[in-house]
Amino acid sequence: MLHLDDPGLDTTTARGLRDYQCKVDNAGSYPEQVATGKRLFERYKHRTNRVFKVVRTRLADMCPGAQRCGYCEDSVGDEVEHIKPKDLYPQQVFVWENYLFACGQCNGGKNNRFSVISRGRLRDVTRRRNDPIRRPEAGSPALINPRDEDPLAFFDLEITETFVFLPRMDLSGIDEQRAHYTIDTLKLNRDVLLAARREAYGAYRARLFEYRQRRDNGASETALRKRSNAIMTSAHPTVWREMQRQRSLVDELRELFSDVPEALSW
Repeated sequence: MLHLDDPGLDTTTARGLRDYQCKVDNAGSYPEQVATGKRLFERYKHRTNRVFKVVRTRLADMCPGAQRCGYCEDSVGDEVEHIKPKDLYPQQVFVWENYLFACGQCNGGKNNRFSVISRGRLRDVTRRRNDPIRRPEAGSPALINPRDEDPLAFFDLEITETFVFLPRMDLSGIDEQRAHYTIDTLKLNRDVLLAARREAYGAYRARLFEYRQRRDNGASETALRKRSNAIMTSAHPTVWREMQRQRSLVDELRELFSDVPEALSW
């Protein structure tokens, strides 16, 4: 899970989202805004809608790898995910900064689960079935948002044996809670992801070996650039970032990056 660069929206698309959001904001009471936001999102979110056709294209541009999920980096990201759930925050239903492309498992698993930091504690504001439709308690989001935060400031990915995400050792109390909450809510350590990260590690290592061999054998700049680009667009880019970050801790990585120092900027 890495920070996602925002490709931005053109003026027409941004205006279209604002117009949709105005309909929600002007719907009346909070419960009416919730109902209107859900109804309008279902109406407008499809690829045939001009505004959301562009939104989906820009979200795809933001995805890691070959349109991978913005949370797990493994499965195809093709569902417009509301980072702040639309059932809780109708004022965010059509806000560009509240979107990312997620896979069905991450999006469905997270669903409307949400907690905030309030008065120094994590407080669950999830609205469950048959709960009254009331505004959630105010507070800052507990979920680490890859659109405006660097997840690697909160996580370490263990890359020698387990390939699990863990909270960083140097975190404050609240930040450690946020890291645990994000890992648990998105199920970032499910078995299939551990296996995929392990495979990604081996693939990155093999490609770096190949790059070194071809470079040392006099390959052209074009050929070398093709191989470095293959690394930079591969699945599970967090694995690559952690290989760079933890290179001094792993003998084979220390040797590889020492031989190929240019790879530290990829």
